Amino acid sequence: MASSNVLWHKATVTRLRREQKNHHRGIVLWFTGLSGAGKSTLAHAVEERLYHMDCQTYVLDGDNVRHGLCADLGFSAEARTENIRRVGEVAKLLLEAGVISLTAFISPFRADRERVRALLPHADFVEIYCRCPVAVCEERDVKGLYKRARAGEIKDFTGISSPYEEPDAPELVIDTTQLDLEQSVELVIAMLRERGVVASAAKE
Repeated sequence: MASSNVLWHKATVTRLRREQKNHHRGIVLWFTGLSGAGKSTLAHAVEERLYHMDCQTYVLDGDNVRHGLCADLGFSAEARTENIRRVGEVAKLLLEAGVISLTAFISPFRADRERVRALLPHADFVEIYCRCPVAVCEERDVKGLYKRARAGEIKDFTGISSPYEEPDAPELVIDTTQLDLEQSVELVIAMLRERGVVASAAKE
């Protein structure tokens, strides 16, 4: 429900002024894909590169957020929707701060991702689909989650007992079975330069 009896306070330090001080635009890079597809690894590697380019960044990681902001949520369809809603609102605040935010969430439902996109006008939401077949993710199983899901120890596990809805038209698709981490980072940085988020001559 929307809050009542509150008014939005307009800051004198605007997003544009923050972006001018940062020397880059704010944007939300939304990494989506199955568990084990490489979302968090790629998001943090891109952040590392951007850090060395003197960019203001922050990674919102799925597991980390569930230690605090979303610690009260489970993994039902309704809880997943609320999880993404909250993350979308945080990403919107970071955008207003002129920050490049990188979110690494399975975010399995297309409608939830599109709802976040609608929060962020002017092409500020960039969906990056880390494509990786469930069989390969299961082979990697870096957290041992697929094994537990197959054993029935984890309910509502995406790709096993809960669906993942692939993006219809993501801004970028990265096949993590074909590209190594460095190649994947290069694709994201190239896209940011093409969109004018960071300068083409920005140092690395």
